Amino acid sequence: MIAIGCDHGGYALKVHVLKYLQEKGIEYKDYGCYDASSVDYPDFALPVAEAVSTGEAEKGILICGTGIGISIAANKVKGVRAALCSDCFSAQATREHNDSNILAFGERVVGPGLAVKIVDTWLNTPFSGDPRHQRRIDKISAIEDKYFK
Repeated sequence: MIAIGCDHGGYALKVHVLKYLQEKGIEYKDYGCYDASSVDYPDFALPVAEAVSTGEAEKGILICGTGIGISIAANKVKGVRAALCSDCFSAQATREHNDSNILAFGERVVGPGLAVKIVDTWLNTPFSGDPRHQRRIDKISAIEDKYFK
């Protein structure tokens, strides 16, 4: 299951992503927001990040105006590796190398057509399992263990 959330700056783009997920038959849970009224992005990043961290969701997608704030907030949750991607190459690389579990992007940066391609690339790219990449992920986990108990 994919957890998805946005703030007001990402609402319109989230609608396009939800349509893609529906067309592909991909199960998701929408954590809001549910219209373009002004809201605070941490309020939507946190439940998506917690769903991924606890295993309730396999992966997550977060959208705000730039993708920056919402990805910063999500990365405060232990076990989350949220990656801000504005192109397909980065989406592929972050899955292969970083085993990212949350994709973030910005509605003011990425148009609907590219957003769907980024989501498709990210969802369909597996982690490489390469020992050097796993070693680096393990080091990130060790940092989390030290600072986020």
